[in-house]
Amino acid sequence: FFRKKINLPTEHWNDLLHEAHDRAFVVAGATKADLLADLNATVSQAIDKGAGLEAFRKDFHRIVTERGWHGWTGEGTKAGEAWRARVIWETNLLTSYAAGRHAQLSDPELLARRPYWRYVHSDGVLHPRPLHVSWNGLVLRHDHPFWQTHYPPNGWGCHCRITAVESPGTDSQTEPPTGWNILNEKTGQIPGIDKGWAYAPGSSVSDTLGRIVGEKAARLPEELAKGVLSDGLQTQAFSDWFAAPKGAWPLARIPAEDAQAIGAEKARIGNLSNETLVKQKREHPEIKATEYLEAQSVIDHHTNKAHDHASMIYVREEENRKRGGYVLVVKATRSGETLWITSYRRLPRNEAERDSEIRRLLKKGKP
Repeated sequence: FFRKKINLPTEHWNDLLHEAHDRAFVVAGATKADLLADLNATVSQAIDKGAGLEAFRKDFHRIVTERGWHGWTGEGTKAGEAWRARVIWETNLLTSYAAGRHAQLSDPELLARRPYWRYVHSDGVLHPRPLHVSWNGLVLRHDHPFWQTHYPPNGWGCHCRITAVESPGTDSQTEPPTGWNILNEKTGQIPGIDKGWAYAPGSSVSDTLGRIVGEKAARLPEELAKGVLSDGLQTQAFSDWFAAPKGAWPLARIPAEDAQAIGAEKARIGNLSNETLVKQKREHPEIKATEYLEAQSVIDHHTNKAHDHASMIYVREEENRKRGGYVLVVKATRSGETLWITSYRRLPRNEAERDSEIRRLLKKGKP
């Protein structure tokens, strides 16, 4: 579960909420790729080797010192640094464990034998939350809406868990407490659930990452956006999507002047739809998933470019016996709110055929 996450730069802890954390590794205030990569590797090592909090704190101190990370909450005092390290370590381990537990509990064979889930409050918590204590022993079917928002952990440092049971006991609570799903008018939160925790870790669908990457890249500066898009294309989630596409995947960042030239005033991310990918795989089966990493380079290092009122054509020639180059076409919707990659293919390897193809493409628009 943890290894499938992609590193995403964020400025604030609530830049990403709920199921977005199933596919993204974030540390509030960490916007540098190398810093995030080091922190990710350290958390991963802690999971692999079962390293304790004190070991992680030493690694955390070393990383922030080496990477020159400043301005983060908790910096400046020993207690503040210890608190920040604990939040990062504990949150990632608890949610990863919860996601693995959710996968086990959701196994069809287990559900057939034990279709009910019981909420279990941890007695080892120093300062227990009263509402979490009140949910202890609550038994509901696994598909009850309660679990969509109340599957633990339900807040920072929450150690509650779920166990599977065959049926409710004679003394079991079998109905959620009154008002369990009514939002607090002042905070906008569900009672007993910390902000950002009203979700079940690990329950999000496989195409969640594509949506998260696209939304995040759209808000980032150009170079950071390209990095996030590239990271997304190198995940197992993209390979899974490529094998069985559903919805869309953000492929490349389009320069502002090019997007505006074809009628997209604000949109900058070129998306690949599942319909287009199915067509691509049928008409250009030679292009494998890994080659889609080249799409951004075709745009950034094009040797020719032309456009009409709604489409931009990028051509990148190569002196390569195996390929010869690429063609990428991006089109803006009528509203100008979305950019779609409508074609991505190789150029002919033969020089004469390649030149003829380029002349044909450039005739479609103005350079």
